[in-house]
Amino acid sequence: MLTLPTDLHDRRHRMIYDSYRPRDVFTTHTVTNQPEALVDINAAATDPALQAALAREGAGWGRDQLDIYGRLAASRLLRAGEAANANPPALVRYDAGGRRIDEVDFHPAYHECMTLARQHGLHALSWTEPRVGAQVLRSALFYLHNQFEAGTACPTTMTHAAVPVLQAAGPAYAGWCDKILAGDYDPRARPITDKRAATIGMGMTEKQGGSDVRANTTRAEPVADDRYILTGHKWFFSAPMSDAFLVLAQDQSPGTPGLSCFFLPRWRADGTRNAIELNQLKDKLGDRANASAEAEFHAADAWRLGAPGRGVATILNMVAQTRLDCMLGSAALMRQALVQAVHHARQRQVFGTRLVDQPLQAEVLADLALESEAALALSLRLARAFEGHSAHDTQLARLATPIGKYWVCRAAPTFVNEAQECLGGAGYIETSMLPRLFRQSPLNSIWEGAGNIQCLDMLRALERAPEAKAALFDELDQAAGRHDAFDAHVERLKTRLYTTPDPAAARRVAGDAAQALQAAILLRSNDSWVGEAFCDARLGVNGSRAYGTAELGALREALIERAFPE
Repeated sequence: MLTLPTDLHDRRHRMIYDSYRPRDVFTTHTVTNQPEALVDINAAATDPALQAALAREGAGWGRDQLDIYGRLAASRLLRAGEAANANPPALVRYDAGGRRIDEVDFHPAYHECMTLARQHGLHALSWTEPRVGAQVLRSALFYLHNQFEAGTACPTTMTHAAVPVLQAAGPAYAGWCDKILAGDYDPRARPITDKRAATIGMGMTEKQGGSDVRANTTRAEPVADDRYILTGHKWFFSAPMSDAFLVLAQDQSPGTPGLSCFFLPRWRADGTRNAIELNQLKDKLGDRANASAEAEFHAADAWRLGAPGRGVATILNMVAQTRLDCMLGSAALMRQALVQAVHHARQRQVFGTRLVDQPLQAEVLADLALESEAALALSLRLARAFEGHSAHDTQLARLATPIGKYWVCRAAPTFVNEAQECLGGAGYIETSMLPRLFRQSPLNSIWEGAGNIQCLDMLRALERAPEAKAALFDELDQAAGRHDAFDAHVERLKTRLYTTPDPAAARRVAGDAAQALQAAILLRSNDSWVGEAFCDARLGVNGSRAYGTAELGALREALIERAFPE
């Protein structure tokens, strides 16, 4: 059989096609009833719940800064985030001369996202702004950032959370802290003395232990004073392009039992690369713009932070901050999914009526709006508690952080999937933002301790810190008498908490406590009608976790409008 050359074969088919094609160009249809892309809005100005929470939690003075970042987030950050996720980082083990370098190569869009975060203080504002509400404003900015690019939130949150740990370690880290706090971004792989700014990563998890860090096998051999050499591995080595890392290792100092916390720089003091080898980058479900690695230490130089054998307690000072950021990150994903769903429903018609005007669809959107605002309200209330302006806030943060982290982070995947369903098939294809939000949504419930770890931490706080339980009750009592369903729910919760709950019931207790806190915050707000709707929908006789079943009635339109003004 004679086979025509490819070019001749293609030319022949073009001739046949042209002979049948009409000479006048025509289209099969006119595109109608398709929403316009949602770009270049102000993500802060179009979020009344965020504006209200910012003022309520003492950071109203930062509204102009929030407004500026709201515009950048929905424009430059949105576009850079899309490109950074479409072009994941790559591991470069060797340079052109064959020297082992273990560096991570990023797309320029990733660096733009990091630059925006650093220039606007998402890594440092809590520590550099000496005003009440600084942590709240920084958290609100972080919330905006996560809506449009969540991968760069990882190195940002760890850098932010490492500052108090390093400051407590003394003057030896003053030079590091100055560059960590700098409002600049310097991605170059260079010794710290040659850099304008620095980022910090973390390494706790090992293959054999996971969340059980006491099973870690990485060894830390003392050399002199607080200097050690580390030998071992980390199964999840977060943000491996960072300039230094906080890691846990078994302290081999005489008479020191257990884990200590160590500061592990990428470069030695003599300007040579530290003995940190990156085995591979993790191929993750989401979080594609960010790098996570498996790493090995081959007698790598490190310095002990905190007391010997107190590594878990030392690094938990950092973890508490990152857990708050997990809450903020999940609340942000929920917020952006909601915005996309409302925008679609306002522009899409079905059976001659806008989706947003159809009662059942409006019920779903209003219910999502209620859940989104409750997640934000709890997150920013905790941000204020983290500032520690009172003993009450300090103790509340101790107990409410694992409660909130468990509840808000576990809500995100179901929430984002419900928003996807509002768009139908359009929410399932990669030209939509929803698939990226959905892939990202499970991460925060896993990172920094999965749900069961959070619930067990709650139980430990209840058992060991009665003052923390008292702070929780005091916080709830401030909203007493404002809604019958709330009062009944709190009374049941207190009854369960008079003694430490059975571990098997910890999830139920954590969920009840989280919803009680959300309701209390919303009931005390200037827009208390939102709190009343939340109590009816979540705590009342017909309370349900299935979105669209709350029977919000006449409040539907107001909740949707509050969520995203038309």
